[in-house]
This record gives sequence, C-alpha cells and structure tokens, in this order.
Amino acid sequence: GHKKGAYTDAGEERPGLVTRAGGGILFLDEIGDLEIQSQSKLLRLIQNREYTPLGSDISIKTDARILLATNKDLKKLIKEKKFRIDLFYRLNTHSIHIPPLRERKDDIPLLIDHFINTISEEYKLPIKDVSKKIINLLSEYQFPGNVRELEGVIKNAVFVSSPGPLSFE
Repeated sequence: GHKKGAYTDAGEERPGLVTRAGGGILFLDEIGDLEIQSQSKLLRLIQNREYTPLGSDISIKTDARILLATNKDLKKLIKEKKFRIDLFYRLNTHSIHIPPLRERKDDIPLLIDHFINTISEEYKLPIKDVSKKIINLLSEYQFPGNVRELEGVIKNAVFVSSPGPLSFE
C-alpha cells in the first residue's frame, strides 16, 4: 500500500496486502524468488509484526498471520547468498513439504474432477465425463509444471473438446 502523494500517480491512499490481511492470513507465494532487499522488509514484518507503507514514516502494527510457499530449495539459495539465513529461520517455524504431482499420481483423478467441476461452473459449461484412458494417460505424464500445468491441460481440453466426454483429440 501507499500514502497519498507517495509517488507521482498516488492520488489517494491505498491499503496494501498486509493491511487488508489484518486479523487473517497473508499468503505470499514463491517466496524463494524474493529479492534480498525485499527479504529484509519481510524479516522486519515477521520479527516486529510491523511495516511502513510507502510514503509514510510511521510504522503500523499488524496481527496478520503469514503463510508462505516456495518451490525453491531455500537452503541452496542461502549457500548461494540469494536468501537470508535469518529470514529462513524466522520462516521455518512450521514447514509442510508437499511432494510434486509426479510423486502423487493418486491425486490426479481427484484433481481432474475438481478442475472440470470448477471450470464448468465458472464458465457455465456442461460437466464433462472423463474416461479411464484419459486418466491413465495423464497419470503417466511427469507434470514439470505441477498442479498448475494439470489445471491448464484440463482447462484447454474442456474449452476445445466437442460435446460429450472429455477428449484430447
């Protein structure tokens, strides 16, 4: 967020993500891609539970809980001097490792079903049936793009397939 006048186009005050997450959870994805300069700001937020909006010199306290995700090896980034070790130890209080999709093939049919239902509802399309052949085909694929790649494949198939069961033809 920023204060009015913080920069040329800042015509009015705008609450940022930390402000809006107050009392709830702030989710920060791809934390391993965060630049070193921003890592120090995040460390301050986590350590002191406070932040300073752009254009302000007054710190604001927050009660937002912070949830982070990454697909990067943070320990490797620390060795490469691309991730702060003190931030790593602040972040690593509770850690959950979710294996990539290629290591949990049993989730693929459930995810396919979920994506078809979500896409059908969002775009007001009829729900497609999925054959065992398609599920087996997708279960053999390694999905380097993980769950997001599977979602994209299903979305594309739903949009381009003819009426009837889902097909990749």
